[in-house]
Amino acid sequence: MSVIVLGSINTDFVVKVNRLPIAGETIDGYDLLTAAGGKGANQAVAAARLGAQTHMVGRVGRDRFGPELCDGLQSQGVQIAHVSVDERSPSGTAMIMVDRLGENQIAIVAGANGNVGQSDVENMIELLPYAKVLLMQLEIPLNTVELAGRLARANDIPVILDPAPAPTDIPAWLFACIDIITPNEIEASQLLRFPVHDRETAIEAALALVQMGAGTAIVKLGGQGAVCATADETFFMPAFPIRPVDMVAAGDAFNGAMAAAIAAGLTLKQALVWGAAAGALCATKSGAQAAMPTLDELTSFLEQHRHIVPENLSP
Repeated sequence: MSVIVLGSINTDFVVKVNRLPIAGETIDGYDLLTAAGGKGANQAVAAARLGAQTHMVGRVGRDRFGPELCDGLQSQGVQIAHVSVDERSPSGTAMIMVDRLGENQIAIVAGANGNVGQSDVENMIELLPYAKVLLMQLEIPLNTVELAGRLARANDIPVILDPAPAPTDIPAWLFACIDIITPNEIEASQLLRFPVHDRETAIEAALALVQMGAGTAIVKLGGQGAVCATADETFFMPAFPIRPVDMVAAGDAFNGAMAAAIAAGLTLKQALVWGAAAGALCATKSGAQAAMPTLDELTSFLEQHRHIVPENLSP
């Protein structure tokens, strides 16, 4: 059984800086890294490295980056038969600045990702009989997310949505297309229009998202942990103790690991533990796809931290 990832495929240009600049400021960087990225591709690699049979559905441009991006996915065990070459736009790119604390600023040029549409959704139909989960993000058009989400749910395939980048106005239909939504604190703040910055406000946000129609809402707080709410229970996942190096793709590791866990038949709480652990491990390395943990690394890490488990917050 497999994971389908419908989403973006980018080339990342990562600049390392001592601190992030303020508006209008020019600062010196001390390193430049070019690497494969895109939330969709990152999450596909994360799931594949954890043992899930993973199919990437998306687009690259007919430029020098396209073949490199596809080769990179394939080298990580991701199936790329459903990645198309777009004739209208270049491959997607992301410009990323990362400071010495691992915090980042990111600007994205969608390129071919912005043309992912109905034909790509139709292209993945043949994968549905074997799929255990569909994982999506918002670096592709919203109407494509809706179309794919409705198709998956009609075929009894659970849908995970990473709502990044978060829309300024959350469409009401969004919750009819997904089973699990996984914003970080910034995205939750943008979706709900109130500040989310700690455990208490994350609980409020997760419950609000469930009330709006999400079957399960997981609000990620980085080093503060994560809150998960369903219609029946609410629980808190403590953060694993690490020394962060680069937080760029930690959220992608989280989502890919959750998808892999669900595809493997694990429970929601077990999937949350996998997600939190994978995100923590990813943050201890530089880069995006290259930083995704393997199943052996995840298993060893969880064995070392068996005492860190979800805490039930339900009354």
